[in-house]
Amino acid sequence: MIETDVLYAYVKPSDWLKIVAGVLINKIDGGELGLVYSSREVFHELYYVSVEEGVSIDEYIKRVASLTAINNLKFLDTTAEIDLLAFTLMKQYRITSVFDAYYAATALNQVPDHTIISTDEVFDKIPGIVRLAPDELISSKPSEGNF
Repeated sequence: MIETDVLYAYVKPSDWLKIVAGVLINKIDGGELGLVYSSREVFHELYYVSVEEGVSIDEYIKRVASLTAINNLKFLDTTAEIDLLAFTLMKQYRITSVFDAYYAATALNQVPDHTIISTDEVFDKIPGIVRLAPDELISSKPSEGNF
């Protein structure tokens, strides 16, 4: 599963993670990583971050459209179980971002290997989740699993 930091870096004109994000998205699009998941909550987080940066709604729509066009990237719906698990994780692990909680809950509930591709270390404290740093993933061998 891939979360917002990499996806946002991919759609922004410039970002400290832009090059790594581009390589990683190319690997996903080319099928090198199998099927990769993301939560549809990334669209909500991207909206709020984009608005804060002054991005127009037209540009935001273009960004979301470019993400939905990536081959081998499947956006997962939230469910009532994920909602409840997200809020429970917030309480149990003192997660302050509702988006991070949703990504963790989605990884635990809907992603077979419970792996999150992210730079965010908040996921490291949640048992059962494996966090892969994007830069480490692009330099490693292709995987046969689903993320």
